[in-house]
Amino acid sequence: MGELKVKDKEIVVPGEVLAIGIDFLPSTGAFREEDKIIASQIGLVNVSGRLIKIIPLTGRYIPKRDDVVIGKIVDIGLHGWRVDIGWAYEANLNMKEASSDFIDRRADLTQYYNYNDIIMAQVLFVTGSKIVDLGMKGPGLRKLFGGRIIQIKPAKVPRVIGKQGSMITMIKEKTDCKISVGQNGRVWVSGADPKKELIAVYAIIKIEEETSAEGLTDVIKDYLEKELK
Repeated sequence: MGELKVKDKEIVVPGEVLAIGIDFLPSTGAFREEDKIIASQIGLVNVSGRLIKIIPLTGRYIPKRDDVVIGKIVDIGLHGWRVDIGWAYEANLNMKEASSDFIDRRADLTQYYNYNDIIMAQVLFVTGSKIVDLGMKGPGLRKLFGGRIIQIKPAKVPRVIGKQGSMITMIKEKTDCKISVGQNGRVWVSGADPKKELIAVYAIIKIEEETSAEGLTDVIKDYLEKELK
């Protein structure tokens, strides 16, 4: 019979025993040693069925295939665009992957994406330690107009989104804002009412600052209801 030694969303440190027995399985940020599951990094415990993983509290963004990210166009070449995604190196957005429409190689690429445009893109490939290729053909991938971009720690993205999108959905519904979250820690917020847009921004910042707070969903709900009165 397995025994869980920690609570869901509890902060743990490397070397801490999370569970004993074979009823639980280690996932990201944890490993098994004999009959024990042990944390390999500092972070928040996430227990999902039998799986135990650690959501890191710190760390910079490292691109992974299929990540959805928010980037800024910083250069335009003959065959596509260079995109800042908050990583050490700029990512590539090739003409072939930039749109579902055919883009002629003689076309003026600024008609599609110009300098400083903000885009929602997906990581298609990560080659070696420096090359990241992006795509714009999936659902929800697009140029983002207006609104504002805020930066949070990439490790806090799961808390901002919430289980099955519960946290971010609540903020959207209460503030009437459009919100997109990139796994690189960039969040786009756009609302018709500037006051509500600002409240949504502050709610997201509050989540980042109070990640380990008990009953965080209720904390944010109370905050939103108070500010929106």
